[in-house]
Amino acid sequence: MRNVTFFFLLFFLSFPSLIFAQEPHKIPVPDRTQTPEKPDAPSGKLEIATFAGGCFWCMLEPFDEQSGIESVVSGYTGGFKENPTYEEVKAGGTGHTEAIQITFDNSVISYGELLDIYWQQTDPTDAMGQFMDRGSSYRPEIFYHSETQKEIAERSKEELKDKLAIAATIVTQISPASIFYPAEEYHQDFYKKEGNHERMIPLEEDRQNRLNEVWGEADKHEKNI
Repeated sequence: MRNVTFFFLLFFLSFPSLIFAQEPHKIPVPDRTQTPEKPDAPSGKLEIATFAGGCFWCMLEPFDEQSGIESVVSGYTGGFKENPTYEEVKAGGTGHTEAIQITFDNSVISYGELLDIYWQQTDPTDAMGQFMDRGSSYRPEIFYHSETQKEIAERSKEELKDKLAIAATIVTQISPASIFYPAEEYHQDFYKKEGNHERMIPLEEDRQNRLNEVWGEADKHEKNI
């Protein structure tokens, strides 16, 4: 009996120490000192370039075929309508223009080199559209993503006047990039899809004829149509 009494006495004397010896439960506190990463932001040497030069179907291939290009996406930008559709942009009234957004490795191809390709695919003297496609929805415009891109674009535009084969004012706008809305899936990689080649032939022929006038035969960017 003494042994049992001694055991219970020992247990009750040690019970409080067992309770208070335990670690208190800690409520996790979120770390608000870290800045969340921006979604879809290129990392490392990747940059984004955004160009508008008329119908985006015809703007894809000249960039797609270059080394250092990660992706070329067709879409709409420069306006005020959220999530615009192709028909809405084409009809006008959204402020948007058809454009392409290029993700590129600047250790392989520079922004300046992309601009050289861009200029050769457009008529920088026509502010009211490009080639067969008329209206603000097809205006030529460069959308810069940094002050460095802005400076390079402005310098490139200034140097352009001595390269044209015609005497005309360069009207292509250089503007800060805004939200870019990718176009519907059937517009992506349009020239690669079966059956679309024939649809593009009249567009490409008209485009190339005007490019020859603006830039001269020797300076045109060769394309197979």
